[in-house]
Parts: sequence; C-alpha cells; structure tokens
Amino acid sequence: MTFFTADHAGASVRPSPNHGERVGGRKPDMIVLHYTGMPNAEGALSWLCNVESQVSSHYVVHEDGGIVQLVPEERRAWHAGKSAWAGETDINSCSIGIEIVNSGHPGGLPDFPDAQIGAVVELCRDCGTRWGIPPERVLGHSDVAPIRKVDPGENFPWQKLHIDGIGHWVDPAQISGGRFFQYGEIGQPVEALQSMLSLYGYDLEITGNFCDRTKGVVEAFQRHFRPLLVDGIADFSTIDTLHRLLKALPRYS
Repeated sequence: MTFFTADHAGASVRPSPNHGERVGGRKPDMIVLHYTGMPNAEGALSWLCNVESQVSSHYVVHEDGGIVQLVPEERRAWHAGKSAWAGETDINSCSIGIEIVNSGHPGGLPDFPDAQIGAVVELCRDCGTRWGIPPERVLGHSDVAPIRKVDPGENFPWQKLHIDGIGHWVDPAQISGGRFFQYGEIGQPVEALQSMLSLYGYDLEITGNFCDRTKGVVEAFQRHFRPLLVDGIADFSTIDTLHRLLKALPRYS
C-alpha cells in the first residue's frame, strides 16, 4: 500500500500490505486490543508489515506513547483471526485492531507504562467517537478468541481504561470460598453459567456440560474481568462479577 493520511491525529504512518475490504461494507463497531508478544517493537512492526506474515493491525502503540498507523481504519486489517463475539464471526470486518508493544506472556507479563496506556486511552476514545463504538465493545483478543489467544493478558489495566471511559468494567468480587463449578461437571447450574457468558458476548454453546471450551471461556473472562486468579473455575467471585457486568450493560439496565 502507498502512503496514506493517518486517521488519528499525531500518529505516524507505516503502511502494511496486509489488509482488504471490509466484507459487506461493514463499518467498525468494535475495538480489539492485543499485545505484540514479541521481544521488541521493531520486530513486531516488521512482522505486521511483512506480506508473508498475513497479519496486520490498524495501529501499534509504543511504550513511550508513540502511535503508528499501519492500515486505514476504513480497511479490514488482519488482526483477530478466527474469532467471534455476540454472534459476529467476522471480527476483522467490524473492528479496529490495536497492537500494544509488550512482550506479554512470553516475556513474563511486564507492566504497561503509563504513557503507553494514556495513548491507548486517547486512541480508543478517538476511534470510538469517530465510529460510534460503545465502551462495552472495547475487548481483548482473548475475549473474541478464547483458548486460542491470551492477549492482552491478565496484567493489562482494564480498570484504568474504564476510569477514562474506555471499556466495560465492574470491580471484581473478592475471591472467597463457597460453591463453584469446574471442568467435568454437568447440570442446570453449568447451563446457567454458559447462558450468562453467552449473553455477555462470549462464543459458547449452551450444553450444561462444563467442557474444555467452557473452561477456556471462563479463563478468558477471568483474564479480563477477574485477573487476580485465572484458573477456569467458576467460583462465586467469577459468577458474581459476571452477573453484575450483565446488569450494567446498557441493553439490560
């Protein structure tokens, strides 16, 4: 792709060849956040701009808050892969992908610098205003691709973003004892759990069987909304947090 003008004021441009038309003329109604998961920023940028990689994102946010745009927002970047949310299975066609420079799990989950998070907030706010994206449609890669992806990771400061009006959040319930549901269990309570996760948006079949997929979705939920313990066990803290998130959604409140 030839040079284009950045959609976000202040972003530099480094065109990636990896993009296409948004299927069906879709407009972005979702933002998906990723970490790069690579040792350094230049390696990540090179990969996202390499035609052989077949991956890209609309933006990359550096540790110092610098923002690089790789793909125009009107185009379909290739960042989400096989993914789904709230019945939508072509996430790339309806989303803006933001890669955040961080080595992630391979690098021991380093902290995200304040300058970087501040830039992510401003970028999300700008994209959200431009495209009318509601806060609850700012998600992690792990939300739309449970099991397969774990970024931006349990160390990502979703609460900080929410304080600035980005993303959906309630304070997670304290981890305590009590009844819990885990892999291998079958019955109506498991069906109710699956139903709540599905209502929130996670791609999960309601079977009443706490299967591998259910465990992976619970882990994805915990990674985003109850990050202190990510174990795939639906304890009181997990279920209560999920219930309050559902109640706080605009469509249910």
